[in-house]
This record gives sequence, C-alpha cells and structure tokens, in this order.
Amino acid sequence: MPIVTIQQGPRDIELKRELVARVTDAFVDSLNIPAEAVQVWIHEVPTDSWGVAGKLTADK
Repeated sequence: MPIVTIQQGPRDIELKRELVARVTDAFVDSLNIPAEAVQVWIHEVPTDSWGVAGKLTADK
C-alpha cells in the first residue's frame, strides 16, 4: 500500500481535494493498483514555520 506524504503551506480544501485525486490516479495508473490502496497524507506547515532562501515565507 503506497503512502504519499506531501509537505506544503496551507491551501484551500478544493485544491487539496484535486491534489489527492491526481496523486491517487497517478499511482493507480502507474502501479495498476486499486485507488483504495493509496493513502495521501498532507502535512501543512504554517508560513511562519517555513523558510525559503533565508526568509520565512510569511515575510514574502
């Protein structure tokens, strides 16, 4: 059973629904497994807890 973990900043629930569906479809298509076998975990990190290029993403 594949478990996919996605780390990202906060996103709208509709975007997360689409992301989970597309990631699941990719595994179903490439591994020929049922969708029920795929788990997608989304770990959202607040912008004040994530940095890029030496700066918090909250400061951009």
